[in-house]
Amino acid sequence: MNPSKCAFGVTSGKFLEFIVRQRGIEIEQAKIDAILRMPEPRNIHELKSLQGKLAYLRRFISNLAGRCQPFSRLMKKDVPFQWDEACDKAFKSIKSYLMKPPVLVAPVPGRPLILYVAAQERSVGILLAQKNDEGKENALYYLSRTMTPNELKYSPIEKLCLALIFSI
Repeated sequence: MNPSKCAFGVTSGKFLEFIVRQRGIEIEQAKIDAILRMPEPRNIHELKSLQGKLAYLRRFISNLAGRCQPFSRLMKKDVPFQWDEACDKAFKSIKSYLMKPPVLVAPVPGRPLILYVAAQERSVGILLAQKNDEGKENALYYLSRTMTPNELKYSPIEKLCLALIFSI
């Protein structure tokens, strides 16, 4: 162990660009501010930059895949970059969510886990949670993804089953 890279007796610290505290893991404020200060993307390069920043924070953002859905058509090859109202609404929704991001907690061994699954029109989302000592549910991890063209044809119950399988 390198003593210069160790910290003992601290109440919080930075680890892998996240802030780890006794109450849980938080997004470093600089990462949030970088997204909040971003203007709406004007080209594919700026959109990829935004999506890269969001991908790093994906476990903190509920239904990130669904929120980013309007951007997907702009990412296709040979499609002109046309930022529209749906993209603007999605971008503002993400920024609004990041104004008060959740604190993720570590699971407590022996305590039951709670799994929430949700299926939207084009995405599935999962939340893994656990109740704390006061009985309040705390988020442990968010997970989401967009559906493939074949999965879009599924019935609502099949989409929920897809979300359940994805969570495993």
